[in-house]
Amino acid sequence: MERTILLVDDEANILSSLTRLLRPLGYTILRAGSGKEGLEVLAQHEVGVIVSDQRMPEMTGVEFLSKAHELYPDTVRIMLSGYTDLNSVTDAINHGAIYKFLTKPWEDDLLRANIEEAFQRHEMKLENYRLNHELEKRVAEKTLEVTRNLKSLQVSQEILEALPVAVVGIDDDGYIALANSMAHHLLDRGGERPLLGELAREMIPEQLLGSAGDAIVTMPDGVRFHCWQTTMGRLSHSHGVVLAFAPQQQIEQTSRDA
Repeated sequence: MERTILLVDDEANILSSLTRLLRPLGYTILRAGSGKEGLEVLAQHEVGVIVSDQRMPEMTGVEFLSKAHELYPDTVRIMLSGYTDLNSVTDAINHGAIYKFLTKPWEDDLLRANIEEAFQRHEMKLENYRLNHELEKRVAEKTLEVTRNLKSLQVSQEILEALPVAVVGIDDDGYIALANSMAHHLLDRGGERPLLGELAREMIPEQLLGSAGDAIVTMPDGVRFHCWQTTMGRLSHSHGVVLAFAPQQQIEQTSRDA
């Protein structure tokens, strides 16, 4: 990541000294001779760290850094000055306009260390923004996926309820996990004990439950049922079986109507 620093001071010799000090560190160095000029530079370049003097004509360092904070909050702002208006500087620090205050004349090692720390802080901000954006994107995608799945589930449920065939899903422990309206009707459970959550062997006649594949089953009362039973897991991670059945005469009537 390119590191760009803006140096703002009305004394040209100070800007030159700072440039000589920082150039070996590989920074892209921009310079401005006033706060107004500094704002113009910021409008044209992406800057990570700003180092500004306090005592400058037309606009003080505090005023400039406060404006920079307002317009470019991601920048990390350092004041470097031999003039100290403690009230103004303290107020600016408390409001977040200034990250560090360093005095002139500066110690080279200390200044370099503080600027390195400022860049790390800036890069951490950008990384946090990136991670938050990525998280928001993933949450939005997941929310859309869940919404689509819910709609699909609602459609599937409506189709299941409209089928003229009884459909029962039985989990691998033998309990009924799904049953449509026709299943309740054919098993005569309309207004009585619901099927869901019950043991299949207690709620479904053994003739139906014991059928395999595609079969015709005759019940004790002589009614013949066409049954289909298949094992779950081919298209999902589900286990158990799906049992579908309908009176044979109903199937034949449906075929003739088709």
